[in-house]
This record gives sequence, C-alpha cells and structure tokens, in this order.
Amino acid sequence: MKKNILTFLLLLAICNTETTAKNQTDMNENIELTQEWDKTFPQNDKVKHEKVTFRNRFGIVLAADLYMPKGAEGKMAAVAVSGPFGAVKEQSSGLYAQHLAEDDFLTIAFDPSFTGESGGEPRYSSSMDINTEDFCAAVDYLSCRKDVDAERIGILGICGWGGIGINAAALDPRIKATVSVTLYNLTRVTQQGYFDAMDEDDRHTLKRQLAAQRTEEFRKGEILPQGGLPDNPAADAPDFLKQYVAYYKSPTRGYHPRSLNSNMGWNITSPLMRLNQNLWIAAPEVRTPVLIVHGEKAHSRYFGEEAFQKLTSGKYAGNKRLLIVPGATHCDLYDGGEGNFIPWTEITGFLNDNLK
Repeated sequence: MKKNILTFLLLLAICNTETTAKNQTDMNENIELTQEWDKTFPQNDKVKHEKVTFRNRFGIVLAADLYMPKGAEGKMAAVAVSGPFGAVKEQSSGLYAQHLAEDDFLTIAFDPSFTGESGGEPRYSSSMDINTEDFCAAVDYLSCRKDVDAERIGILGICGWGGIGINAAALDPRIKATVSVTLYNLTRVTQQGYFDAMDEDDRHTLKRQLAAQRTEEFRKGEILPQGGLPDNPAADAPDFLKQYVAYYKSPTRGYHPRSLNSNMGWNITSPLMRLNQNLWIAAPEVRTPVLIVHGEKAHSRYFGEEAFQKLTSGKYAGNKRLLIVPGATHCDLYDGGEGNFIPWTEITGFLNDNLK
C-alpha cells in the first residue's frame, strides 16, 4: 500500500511538472511582449534587462520587465514593483526597478492584471482583490527563481499601488519589507472623494449612475472606457489634475501608448467594487517593516499619513517610517520631477537594512 501511494505521488508530481511546463508555454504563446526598449526613461548599461511572464491565482498571465546588475552571482535580494494606478511598467515602476537593480537588487516591474502587456478581460478593469493577488503572484515568481533568496523579498508600490502594497503586506508574510511611494487609499478616495468631500447621498448617486451604466453596457455588449485625462486641462482645474496631465501626456516625460492614464483611462464602471470595500482593514496587522514616502506638497499626502497611523501592530509598530519629501508634489515622486525629488538613498537604505 505504501509503495502504491508513493508511486501515485510520484506520478502526480510528474504530471504537475508537465502541466507547469505547458502553462509556461501557454503564457509565452498568449502574451505578446515588446522586445525593444520602449520605456519613458533611458536604459542603464550597468543593468541587465529581460522580459518575463508569470501567472496569478486568478489564471491571469502577468508581463514584467526583470532587471538585475550585470555580473551578479549567487542568490540576491529581490523587489517587485508596480504602479502608479493606471500606469504601465514602462513608466515609473520600471524607473524604480532599474534604479534598485543598479543598487544590487534583482527586481521586476510588472503590468497589473487587465492592463499593459498583461492578460485579463475585460481590459482596463481593476479589482482590489485581484491586484493584491498580483503582488503575491510576483512574490511567487521571485521565490522560485534560483538566483533569488526567498527570505529576502520586498515590494514597492507607487500611487494606488502603494496602497495595494500595504494590503499585500498584511496578507503575505513572505513580503519582508514594503515601500509605499506617494500612495493612495483607493477605497477611501472612491467612497469619500478627494479630501473626503463625498457623503452618503453622493455615494448613492454615484452607485445609481454606475449601475445604469452597467445595464446599458450589457445591453450593447460593450464595456466603455472613461475617456482619460484631458490633453489641455481647464485653467481652473485642480492643481493635481494639471500635474497628472503634465506627467502622463508629455512625450518627453511620462506618455506611453499602453498606459491607461496616458490614453483612454479605466473602464467607467471600475469604481463600483471599491465602493463596498475597505482596502486597509488589515493594515494594523502588518508585522514587517514599511517605509511610506510622500511629498510635502502632494494632494494625496493625507493617505500616507492615514496609512502610517494604521500600522500599529504591537511591538512591530516601530518598524514603520513616514518620510515626507520637502517641496515634492504627488507626481514629482513618479520620476523625480524638476527637483530630482525621489529619495533614492533613503529607499535603498531601507531595503538594504531589511532585505540584506
């Protein structure tokens, strides 16, 4: 009997290996990856770059750029990077990933589900559950690489992905350190609006509008995008909207043809599920180190301060740090802005202290 069981388990393991290999082949067949350098930042000749794919637990294939220092040997500390929310890996996340690779980390910058070169239908959708899983799937991938030390993996999230990163850190203890840059709480801003200006009546009105949109889209068999950022914002538009336009629409700064924020934007109905969720409900249980980086002049700064206040896990609360960058706005931390505002020394030092 024992021999039969062992034989069965061996056969099962062989089948699983063959299935894994087939799945990897399917990934490469179904995902088209741009091989030429098409980033919004220059390539670093000290860093090796390649395209990789992996699958999350929802069956969606994620596309990523992998960066590592040339000539690296042995098992390395690794960092998975994503964001901003509505951006692609050729923008800010790739910039961060490449810079960290120059500082001796193996990094990946990945496109979230439904966006960029990653899979998932309908396109230009978002889900806090699936996006949190995207980060965990990136940890799966890094943990199984022969050149990565699975005990030294961190994540870095930018903008909305900074908030999603905190949710992932609360869920996944394999994440040994988290950096959240110019972060948003996407459920709070969806439910309460900017600066908490929405009330219950406002939310109900929004729900009615989005529900009616769903009905119409189902009738027509088409899910529609919001239309994206204006090319030329009105003179009286909020400063943060002008900052988004200055980054995402500028060919010399952040524009990319696959970026939602540079083009047609998220689907109109994307906010619906966020109206009924709490992204940071488990944030007080994050036991691993977290660095929150925000600009002094960022309209979103209150989200970073909120997150810092929620990271209260008993004796582990001392591992949390809030870094306010003097003079920086929200988008200045996407690419450094005109003042080279990204605090590389502090970010790298934090990751070195906690992953090396």
